[in-house]
Amino acid sequence: MVEDQVAIPGQSDAAEGSTSEASARAFGEENRVRLLNRYFSSVGTVTPEDAWRHVYRLLLWIDRTTGLAHCYESDKCQPGRPWYARSLAFHVWSAEALGVAPGELDKDIDYLFRHATADLALVAARNRARLLDTVSLQREPYQSMGLPQPGEDPELESIIIGMLDPFLAQPPSATTLRALAERIYTHIGLENKRKNLVGEGFEDTIYALLSRIPAIADTHTLYVRPLLHEVPGFRNPRANSKPRQVDLALVHNVTRKRTLVSCKWSVRSDREEQFVSDFRDYAELEEAGEDFEYVLITNEFDPARLAAACEVRRQNSPLFTSVVHVNPAGPHAAYAAPVPPRGKGINRTQGHIESGRLDGLEGWLTKLASR
Repeated sequence: MVEDQVAIPGQSDAAEGSTSEASARAFGEENRVRLLNRYFSSVGTVTPEDAWRHVYRLLLWIDRTTGLAHCYESDKCQPGRPWYARSLAFHVWSAEALGVAPGELDKDIDYLFRHATADLALVAARNRARLLDTVSLQREPYQSMGLPQPGEDPELESIIIGMLDPFLAQPPSATTLRALAERIYTHIGLENKRKNLVGEGFEDTIYALLSRIPAIADTHTLYVRPLLHEVPGFRNPRANSKPRQVDLALVHNVTRKRTLVSCKWSVRSDREEQFVSDFRDYAELEEAGEDFEYVLITNEFDPARLAAACEVRRQNSPLFTSVVHVNPAGPHAAYAAPVPPRGKGINRTQGHIESGRLDGLEGWLTKLASR
């Protein structure tokens, strides 16, 4: 079990729930909040200066196909491609900034996912053991037909034996090979669930940071994933219209200044139009007759997408009041890798970093705290 493991809410040792139900609990809001509370209870005072470190320790992960900290789409970061060099540079920068050796970075990051999946793996193992008798009864009528056993994968077993045979004193049993194949598929399956955690987990992490900085929490009312009409100054949508939801919202307790926040760990290439559409909906439902801030918080590394977010406009003004990267020094380190530049995206993004248009989480939180 991972150190300081937190049990999945609603999943006792004797629970009869399915593994899919346990998965929903492991990656669900209640368990994420428990894990965040456990993490922050051990780190002391939260400050704007350290906020980005908490985000990376909680959510940044190692891309197992490269062995490096994930900063861009995996297929474009494979060895030999330009983004592999940038991933190397980012990995080294991340390790140095977090105060660990590059080879030890994996042990200092990915807290939420590691703890959630450790619990889930235990539940899955319990469920498999609990179902052994049922499986035997289900297979009994077909016992003489030579049907494959659960987890049996001759092709994978052949690969394993082919690679390890020179080092084995004797061939592993069929049972051992099936168990190993099952462990491999479980590991891969859990990794594929990461997207279930990163989306709302990023929102929860930013909310947790905001709520733990007194100069922000004491002066603002904070909302995580509220329906828009739950935020003061926004009305209900028209009848038969789908209610709008926003990732985060802040309302200053004195000035009543409202900030709507879009938290996106990465930004899809088609997201720019969605940002504009979202803002149009928010503006249409605004009924207080007052301006509101629209902020993007992201960990995107694609320079063209970052530049586009900084430059996208509504009428004659920038769409986003602030574009906030977890830490712009990360992309800066990646872009400095010895790779011939392609296109103008890097220069555009570097310009936005230098001008302050692309802010860091530290800078944005500091401004919020000083209101």
